[in-house]
Amino acid sequence: MKLSSFVEAGIYGLVARGAREPKGFEWHPPVAGRDVRSPCTGLNNLANHGFLPRSGKNIDIETLRVAVKAAFNYDPETFDFAFKQAVDFNLTTTGNPQTFNLDDLAKHDAIEFDGSLSRNDFYFGGNNNHFNPAIWASTAKYLKLYDYGPHKKDRYITVEAAAKARAARVKDAMKVNPAFNASEAQQMGSPGTTALYLTTMWDVDAGAAPKAWVRSFFEKERIPYLLGYKKSPKNSKSIGDMFEAIASVEV
Repeated sequence: MKLSSFVEAGIYGLVARGAREPKGFEWHPPVAGRDVRSPCTGLNNLANHGFLPRSGKNIDIETLRVAVKAAFNYDPETFDFAFKQAVDFNLTTTGNPQTFNLDDLAKHDAIEFDGSLSRNDFYFGGNNNHFNPAIWASTAKYLKLYDYGPHKKDRYITVEAAAKARAARVKDAMKVNPAFNASEAQQMGSPGTTALYLTTMWDVDAGAAPKAWVRSFFEKERIPYLLGYKKSPKNSKSIGDMFEAIASVEV
C-alpha cells in the first residue's frame, strides 16, 4: 500500500510530536555556487545542519570528531580512518593536507565507487557527486520505501531488506555500466555504506531503521530530528557488526 504524503505525514507527526532540531543546528540546504557537498549522504547531512561547515570546505579531523558526536552520537574517533583515507589518497584541494572539502571526496575510485545507492556512476557523465532521483527511485523500490502495510513493522527497513536492496542496485549498475569497476574499494564500500546508513538511522527500540528517517536522510539530506530521531550511542564496532549482519544475508 502506498500512502499519500498527507497521510504519511500524519502518521509520523504523531511519533514526532514536540520534536525540535537542535538550536543553532537547524537544517538549511546548500547555497548553489557557494557551498559544496560530497557523494557521502551522511557528511552532507552534517553540513546542512552546520555540524560541519555549511560551506562544506576546509574540514579538519577535530571538526569531524565533534560533528559526528554531536549530531549522531558516534564516538568521536569513529571516522578517523575515513579522514586518514582522504589524506592518504591525497584528495584535498584546500592547500592543507590536513583538511579537505566535501567535493574532494568525489574523485572516482578513491573513496567514491560505482553502484552507489543514490548517485549515478562516474561513467555516465561524471556526475557521481549529486543525488540522482532516478537512481534513488530504483533503490527505494527495492527497499519498498514508500509502501506502508497495515502492520507497524511495515514502517521499517530491516537488515535483510537493506542488504537485498543494495545487492540489487549493484547488479543494475553492473548491467548498464560497461566500465563498472568491481574494485576492492567497491566490494567493501558498497556493503559498508549500507551498514553506515543503517547504523546511523537505526532505531534500537524497533530493531530496524524507520523508513521515514531513511527518506529524510537521503532525499533531503536532513537529519530526521523532526521525525523523532533518537541518537543512540554508536562506534566503529557498531558499524562493523552491522557490516557482518549485511554480509551474512543471502542475496
